[in-house]
Amino acid sequence: MSQSRILIVEDEAAIRDMLKFTLTASEYDVSEASNAEEGWKSALADKPDLILLDWMMPGTSGVALAQRLRQNDQTSDIPIIMLTARGEEEDQVQGFDAGADDYVIKPFSPRALVARIQALLRRQSSEKVQTDQISAGNMRLDLESHRFYVSDEEIKLGPTEFKLVHFFMSHPNRVFSRTQLLDHVWGVNVVVEERTVDVHIRRLRKLLEPTNVADYIQTIRGSGYRFSVIEG
Repeated sequence: MSQSRILIVEDEAAIRDMLKFTLTASEYDVSEASNAEEGWKSALADKPDLILLDWMMPGTSGVALAQRLRQNDQTSDIPIIMLTARGEEEDQVQGFDAGADDYVIKPFSPRALVARIQALLRRQSSEKVQTDQISAGNMRLDLESHRFYVSDEEIKLGPTEFKLVHFFMSHPNRVFSRTQLLDHVWGVNVVVEERTVDVHIRRLRKLLEPTNVADYIQTIRGSGYRFSVIEG
């Protein structure tokens, strides 16, 4: 069985060294980054199984990096444990809102941290049971047959609209700019204008209007678009 790969993003060398020693002794494959930008590049290049992320770092904070990781398709599913000296409830809420899966307050017991890591990796492993279907509200996407249903009624989508729905359903309740949607849905090497996103969103909403789920795709003025299931 291969070792789980853990990325430590921490600006204090002494803490990085302690964490690396502890995790290596627990048979994890450990990589390090001393700031958010190094951490971002390492996460993209190596796709670790888990990231230990310091909250307070010079320059870009751990919270900002967590948000960036969650908004990128390549890194959005990597578990994140936030390391911080900030123990107030509102700080923890901010960390979780940024996308952290767990929150460890400094100073911490290395053994307790390893236990938290093991628990989170077990949970992540159980959630990776492969599925060919994605559901959100009364919407269902069948990836194997390339079909899309609302309330079990099939809605015919073009290839780009299908990709848009797939991306939105896989990343609910997050705001994505037009540039981010172009990168994720069309691809980073495809040169198209941002207004192309608006055109396809309009086409997609028109297809969804008869089934009363067009409002799931929300325009966030000045920011972009968000997919959110509206109950009712």
